[in-house]
Amino acid sequence: MQKIGLFFGSFNPIHTGHLIIANIMAENTDLAKVWFVVSPQNPFKPSQNLLHEFDRFDMVKAAIASNYKLEASDVELRMPKPSYTIDTLTVLKERHPEKEFVVIIGQDNLQNFEKWKNHDQILEHFGLYVYPRPGVTETPLMRHRHVRMVPAPLLDISATFIRQCVQERKSIKYLVPESVEELIRLRNFYV
Repeated sequence: MQKIGLFFGSFNPIHTGHLIIANIMAENTDLAKVWFVVSPQNPFKPSQNLLHEFDRFDMVKAAIASNYKLEASDVELRMPKPSYTIDTLTVLKERHPEKEFVVIIGQDNLQNFEKWKNHDQILEHFGLYVYPRPGVTETPLMRHRHVRMVPAPLLDISATFIRQCVQERKSIKYLVPESVEELIRLRNFYV
């Protein structure tokens, strides 16, 4: 059974940090692929400053075009909003019974994981692959049998910082792939 890691996010915009984490998960674990699940709206975050979901999906596709282990998923763009991870996992499992799914999250999200809708079902039936985040302390959940800590560089690249740079007409070179930088420029995103 093919194991797929699901990397959820608004990707507003997708940046080098996201790509490094996804690639580490795809190359250094038992995952066959990592799917970027573009979320129309995070239930825990306000939606202002959020670029249209299809524009964000286009940026993800552009960013990962050259890596066959990474894919873009628009599953949440066709679901009721806001979308909850457990609902997305249920839909994906129904559509792809031949695949096993695991949720990829940052260690910072592990601290609030128990606030997620049906978090116990996510843990029990899917499991979590967790990457380290700067300044985050250990939580008891890190030792759960369905939580796997995956060593990765501590990255703190902020999409908010990138959007601010674009608004101030500053360079975002190396913060995002060239293909994403080009889309942002051509479509006048974030100005």
